[in-house]
Formats: sequence, C-alpha cells, structure tokens
Amino acid sequence: MPKVHFPLQNLTVEVPERRSLLTAIKRAGIKFDLPCNGAGTCGKCRVRLDADARAHSTEHDHAKISQADRDAGWALACQTFVDGNLSVEVPLKKDEGLKILSDGQTVAVDIEPWFEKSFDPVSRRTAVIAGGTIVASESGDTTATAYGAAIDIGTTTLVVALVDLRDGRELASASALNPQARHAQDVLSRIKLGSTPEGLRTLHSELIAELNRLLAEAATEAQIDRTRIYEAVFSGNTTMLHLATATDPTSLGKYPYTPQLLGGDHVTAASIGLELAPGGQVYLPPVMSAYVGADITSGLLSTDLAARSGVTLFVDIGTNGEMVLAANGKLVATSTAAGPAFEGMNIACGMRAGRGAIEFVSLAGDAVELRTIGDTTPTGLCGSGLLDAVGELAAHGGVDKNGRFRTNGSAPDRPWKDRLATIDGKPAFRLTDSVYLSQKDIRQVQLAKAAVRTGIESLLAAAGHTVAQVDRVLIAGSFGFHLRTASLINLGLLPREFAGRVEFVGNTSKTGARAFLLNRHTRVKLQHTVARVRVIELANDASFQRTFVEALSF
Repeated sequence: MPKVHFPLQNLTVEVPERRSLLTAIKRAGIKFDLPCNGAGTCGKCRVRLDADARAHSTEHDHAKISQADRDAGWALACQTFVDGNLSVEVPLKKDEGLKILSDGQTVAVDIEPWFEKSFDPVSRRTAVIAGGTIVASESGDTTATAYGAAIDIGTTTLVVALVDLRDGRELASASALNPQARHAQDVLSRIKLGSTPEGLRTLHSELIAELNRLLAEAATEAQIDRTRIYEAVFSGNTTMLHLATATDPTSLGKYPYTPQLLGGDHVTAASIGLELAPGGQVYLPPVMSAYVGADITSGLLSTDLAARSGVTLFVDIGTNGEMVLAANGKLVATSTAAGPAFEGMNIACGMRAGRGAIEFVSLAGDAVELRTIGDTTPTGLCGSGLLDAVGELAAHGGVDKNGRFRTNGSAPDRPWKDRLATIDGKPAFRLTDSVYLSQKDIRQVQLAKAAVRTGIESLLAAAGHTVAQVDRVLIAGSFGFHLRTASLINLGLLPREFAGRVEFVGNTSKTGARAFLLNRHTRVKLQHTVARVRVIELANDASFQRTFVEALSF
C-alpha cells in the first residue's frame, strides 16, 4: 500500500491506493477541522503538496481553492486521492488565545443540591445520597468534600466548571473546542453523521474523552480529588444531549422531529463513560423541542425569564439560533438554522476566535480600524469580526441593500474605497493584504442573519406582539457576548427599534447549569416552566418564506 508522510507531525501511515488524503490524516490521528465531514463543500481541509506529491496523487475538480493557491501547492485533503508514496504538509493546528466565554448572568439560589452526605460515627463510614437514595458508601468522614460539575456542551465549544456543593463556590473551570466540530460543523450535519452506529460512536466517544480531560484539568487546578465529583449537569442543545449520552439522534432529522430524550432526569456517569465518583450521576435539564434544548432551559433559569414583567426577547445567536419570547409569564419559543457562518466557517478567510483573528472592524473614521485577538498580526476573521465588517459595509455604503459590493466607481468617496477589489475574478473587500471578504461571504452572512431575523419576526407574530412592544432583548451565548449592538442593527439581524434595549447576558447555559447543580428544586420548577412553553415550528409557518426573503436585505 502507498505510504503517506506528514513531515510537520513526523508521522507516516499506509493507505490503500485511491483513498483520499483525508483518510490518511484520520488514520494518522492528526486533529483536523472537517466542518462538512469530507463532503468537499467547506474548503477547510487545506493541505500543501509539492510537485512530487502532485505526481503521485489525483485531485478531483472543485471550486473551493483559487488558482493562485493551487499554483502555490494547496489542495483539499478530501478531494485529493493517493496514487503512490507521497509527502503532504498538514498545517499545525493551534487554538492559541482561543476566546471561550465561561461567565454569564446568573440567578441566586439556595444551596440544596441533589447529592448530600451523611456520616455514621458508629461504622465510621459516609453515605453518599442522591435524591434521598444511598448510591455509595465511603470510608471515614468525607462530608467536607462534595463537588459537582456544570458543563456547557456547545456545538462549537465546551466549558466545564467545578463547584463546591456545600457553599456554591466555583473552584475552577476549563474550556476547549468541541471535538465533534472536526467531523461536522453544524447540528444537522452531526445528526446525519450520528445516525450511523459508527458515526454515533465517534461523536460520543470523542466528546466524552474531551469532557474527561477538562474535568481532570479543572480538578488539578482546584486541587481536589476527582473521585469527589458526584454530579454533572449537561447543558446543551437537544442534539448535543443525544450525542453526549450515545442516544440515536436520527429522529431529530426527520419530521415530526421527535427527541428520544426529553431531559428532566438522570443517567449514571458510568453508563456514558464520564469519569466521576463511584455512583456519580449526570442530570439532563428538560428540553422544549428537537431544536430548543437544555441550553435554553438553563438560560430561562439564569435570567429568571418567566418571572419578568413586560415583554422580553431571549436570543442565543449561534449555528442554531434559539429564542424565547416572554410576555408577563407567557413563553413562546422557536429556533432557526443559522448555519456555521457566525463561527467563521464557510468564510474565505474565516477562523475561530483565536489569536490573530480580527474581532472588531470600524469604517467610520478616517482609516479602517481593526482589532485582533491578542493584538497581533491579522490572520483571519472570526464571527464577531465578520459581522462587524459586513455591518460596517452595509452602514457606510460598501454594499447595497441586496448585499452586492458597490464597484469602486459607485462606492462612496471614503478612505477605504480602494479596498474594494477583484480577487480571482470576483468582487471582494480587502481588510488587510491577506484577509478579505468575498461576495460569497456576504451572502453567507445574509442567509444566517435572515434566518435569525425571521425567527424573531415569526415569534413576535405568533405571540401577537410588535417590535415596538419589546421592552428588552437578552443576547446569550459565548458568540453573542462578543458582538456589538450597532453591528446587529446595521446588518438587520435586529430591528432598529431594539437600539438601547439590548443586553448581553453571556454564557447562561453554564450559569444555568450551575444553578441546577446547586438547587434540586429548580429542576422541578423548570420542568413545569418548560411544559407550558409554546414551541413554534417555522417549517409550518406559511409566511416563513416571505419573511425570510425580506430579511435578506440590509
């Protein structure tokens, strides 16, 4: 069999002839982002081949790499097939400076956890009690050590926070990218992959392995015994809960989109491979529907949404835009498939929110103002920088209302006018010499923002309210926390009437999980709250298409 050598990783593997370079990369165990799972549609699995490697491989036709990059040796691993021995350069992946938000608005709760301890001085043993049932027995008096883990399982990122169950203190936290994103970027892609036994095993095992690593990292930082972590709360969307518990997600991808898990109960940690204390359990908060999950339930808890007076709109902006409208205790929810553009995926120069990513763009002054994560040389655009850039172009005349770049001759006479350029024969806007926005990038943002805006409009219509009647807008999520209200309004993702009413509440998925962890009564309360939420399925909304088309405009 041909041998494929990876010099940067100092690895060599054998693969059958005519297999893709992606097969070799997976066989070598090299971590690699695969947003489309090798379908050839995202253009992110870029590798570099020298002349000899090209002579021993065959590249299928595709349009994801420019001719200039082809000439420089770049190719897509999923579209390049091995004919003989070759060497391929797989860029080293670094998440240096990756910005993952672990804080958010929280709610005060009394400390009454699900897990308790009782020491028997006669037997000199401590009973570990879960919900009134003894689940384990420990030698000696261990009542002074009882910990739990609040775990936010995002589609893109993971956050693990260790909490002292006796006093509610957060002792340590750890975060990382969700390893599932290497195989499938968005929820729908993961449902498809997880609907096969092999795909489900891969997505489940890699997620649990990473959660175990984060638990160990946080326990080391907090200087606690990991075998004293008794309960974890999994806060994530409905698909993430299915994959985290190795539950077949097939039904989530087919009408009528019925979850196999409704939450509001426990699984044993041992049954899913999560390494907690003997007898440890994992609580799954209740979900509202296939696409409005436990992360939103946690958001309801941490913002006390059901108890707020007036009209409040709660929006979690991400690959799956989930939202709830609360009007004096009446709750209506929906979700929209915004796609991966907000995470910098499917964008020509898109990247995650790591060191070198442009996170802020302003065209208002005499010069283009950019800010990068780490205050270093720009290497790409993360989601917040992308929305800033497109929003600024829309606000200052760089694109028209339909999202088309204005030509250099028709653009406003501004200092950035000469940045309107042609790259590979197509219009673009240069942010730096190497980082640019393409016309396709603008379209991706239009589609994503129109999906969220349509969800907002449909939710308001279903609840019988107008934009003017909304008293406050809560933007949740790690991604949402790094956005600017002006950019969201310039894009048309939020109506202009929302100016001055927007509050960024952060990672309420994690803070809600922490509240669930500390007070068992919140679980019953939110179970009742979720039961009375009216969920709107946009697929059944007759006006969806018209609203979506209107929302495409800037």
